[in-house]
Amino acid sequence: MFVKTLSDMLGTADHAKGAAFESRRLLLARDGLGYSFHDTVAKAGTRQELEYKHHVEANYCIEGEGEVEEVATGRRWPLGPGTMYVLDKHDRHIIHAHTDLRFICIFTPALTGEERHDEDGSYALPD
Repeated sequence: MFVKTLSDMLGTADHAKGAAFESRRLLLARDGLGYSFHDTVAKAGTRQELEYKHHVEANYCIEGEGEVEEVATGRRWPLGPGTMYVLDKHDRHIIHAHTDLRFICIFTPALTGEERHDEDGSYALPD
């Protein structure tokens, strides 16, 4: 067993920040679980177009208001506390954050923590 706290990892290399997001990466590939676990914030007023070509991601909203848009169809779903969306087909999508949106996210395969979004909003194929 091991225990981690959000406050212990804030400000470390596992606390990734960008103009539109903050990702607090609580579990990563090095933890040996086969998935990674993140506490992520999409910042108010931002729009992020993403596509995880090599990962499946599940997102559970715990705070805020916004929308997730499926690029292929233009369909939009409201996001708020208690809403989950899963990118089970590597769906290209857009996150519209009306307020700060906070998610609990799981990626499989697990992220290493070194990933950075490429030009199309994806992560490289894991090693």
